[in-house]
Amino acid sequence: MTQVREEHPQLQWRDFLERLTQEHEGDEVTIEVLSPEFGDQEEAVRLPLAYLEYDNKDDVVFVVVGGPSTRYPTLRHMIFRPRKILVDPPSPEAARAVDVEDKDGIHTIVTLYRRASTPTS
Repeated sequence: MTQVREEHPQLQWRDFLERLTQEHEGDEVTIEVLSPEFGDQEEAVRLPLAYLEYDNKDDVVFVVVGGPSTRYPTLRHMIFRPRKILVDPPSPEAARAVDVEDKDGIHTIVTLYRRASTPTS
């Protein structure tokens, strides 16, 4: 992630992730987990985004990729007790990466790759 990042207030997480999902649903994403204890690990590489969601009741962020077909089975990555959500750049429409940091300092980086526009006839 570049230095042009914005931290979103917790009260806005649910709405922000909903808007991000609407803007990027179906775009490819990569999920990387950066852990001081276990090192850096890729959990998903260029799979279609199903949705991003914050559940304030259980205090968890969901990153869901894949879909109903057997080609892309559904993978649900959960980030428990998040403490920060940083976005690069800050606008949901232009977002390229989302960094969710949990209470233990583990970062989950969700990198978004826009689908190529298909020309209309």
